Amino acid sequence: MSPAPPLFPWRLVLASASPRRRQLLQGLGLPVEITSVDVDETPPAGMPAAEVAEFLARKKAMAWQGELANDQVLVTADTTVLLGELLLNKPVDAEDARRMLGLLAGKEHRVITGVCLRTGSATTSFSDTAKVRFASMSAEEIAYYVERHMPLDKAGAYGVQDWLGFTTVERIEGSFYTVMGLPMHRVYAALKGMAEGLSS
Repeated sequence: MSPAPPLFPWRLVLASASPRRRQLLQGLGLPVEITSVDVDETPPAGMPAAEVAEFLARKKAMAWQGELANDQVLVTADTTVLLGELLLNKPVDAEDARRMLGLLAGKEHRVITGVCLRTGSATTSFSDTAKVRFASMSAEEIAYYVERHMPLDKAGAYGVQDWLGFTTVERIEGSFYTVMGLPMHRVYAALKGMAEGLSS
């Protein structure tokens, strides 16, 4: 009989269409149910760019209409890419994706992933930041990546786990998983704390 994971009390409900987030969350060894939530991801006017990811994660959690059992935790997240204070959300089309990658090429940017964890009785949220340095990219390399991988569902028009990550990411300061879309060390710590609260 295999041992139960340390976070045995929780069953997770991931409100995200991202296969990357699903893969990461399943790495905790807990049951993961997939659901969805649809919100307007336009940030409020005047909100500092660094606060947008956590704001949207909380907004998604509050918009979800399902019921949570006592041992379930709803997980929502949002990832933003910031070049200075310029917020690069998901590109609207291939041309926009090429534009974003042209801006990021040869520079350092920040990736911020906001997370919200909600139970039937409590809600907590946080964000985690990583700095990513890109090598220079030619127009041909950018066009190849966009055409081959169609990164229209990704903030900043790239996925660190695919071709561009292999070829262009020179350095990451912070968690690789934050860049991928879910800061797992922070998620684990928060779930652990919530489990301790449940048993106290």
